[in-house]
Amino acid sequence: MSFLQILVLAAVQGLTEFLPVSSSGHLILVPFFTGWPDQGLHFDIAVHFGTLLAVLCYFRRDVAMIIGDTIDWFLNRKVNLGIRVAVYLIVATIPAVIFGLIYKHFYPDGLRSPHFIAINLIVFGILMGIADQFGKTIHKVDHLNWRSVMMIGLAQALAIIPGVSRSGITITTARFLGLNRFESARFSMLLAIPTIGGAALLAGKDLMEYAGPVPINELAMGIGLSFVFGFLAIAFMMRLLQHTSLKIFSIYRIALGAVILLWFA
Repeated sequence: MSFLQILVLAAVQGLTEFLPVSSSGHLILVPFFTGWPDQGLHFDIAVHFGTLLAVLCYFRRDVAMIIGDTIDWFLNRKVNLGIRVAVYLIVATIPAVIFGLIYKHFYPDGLRSPHFIAINLIVFGILMGIADQFGKTIHKVDHLNWRSVMMIGLAQALAIIPGVSRSGITITTARFLGLNRFESARFSMLLAIPTIGGAALLAGKDLMEYAGPVPINELAMGIGLSFVFGFLAIAFMMRLLQHTSLKIFSIYRIALGAVILLWFA
């Protein structure tokens, strides 16, 4: 892989993993526009690992609280916010795991048609705009209940379909459920930790069957660059949502979907 290919793929993964615009949709489209060959499973795992490090680093205080309160629960059976959030994250991840295994069984190569991706970008972009415009803003993460968590988890399960966007569908659902924009994004980002980690482990299982050479330098660059771009995307997203709406992302998704439909017409 050339440095340009590594840079572009790491940037696309790092930026679009956390912005509600569909990372898988963008990554699938890159070869259509560039003619580059598939980057391979090694690189996929590397850039996922980089984005996982980014969210762990940015939300290190939340992660430390979750770990600390979980340890406190095991030692003293004391239920604090951290242990509740930890359980919520696990519960919300279960539907994605189940749906992901079913999806991989029936669609091992995924639904990667540009037209299908474009339609999902548009449809879920419209839903995001509606949720942000009409959703109430009355709750924070510590106000979540089991029903809300399960609904967010079920919504996240759809994100395995290219063009949907994991962060997009979870933020959209959280907005429909009454979380404010910042808290919706915060829970979505924390939910990325078990989701990205689980996806990387699942890919690692497939990678164990691979016997070819491992391009260490390419993987190191992929991890480093996706970490930087991922961290910047999270920082941008969290700061933006303190002052403005999700409209910019809704418009972008609809516009990109329209361009793809016209391009591949």
